[in-house]
Amino acid sequence: MHSFTSEDLLQYLYKETSTDKTAAIKAALAADWSLREKFELMKGAHQQLDEIKYSPRKQSIDNILQYAEKAMEELSTQA
Repeated sequence: MHSFTSEDLLQYLYKETSTDKTAAIKAALAADWSLREKFELMKGAHQQLDEIKYSPRKQSIDNILQYAEKAMEELSTQA
């Protein structure tokens, strides 16, 4: 029996696992109530995140863009 990590379950939740790993996780979820409970908590949190309507402040976006522009300038001067 496999021992799946939280990262494995997140990859499964986001459909980022291989076919073999997906099958193994499905089987483990069917057989292990503790793992299934952990997965259901993750799934619930994922659904709540999807429901959040949030927009960052304009100042935050501007700061990120300025930082990226500065980094690009530094890279271009080093080349």
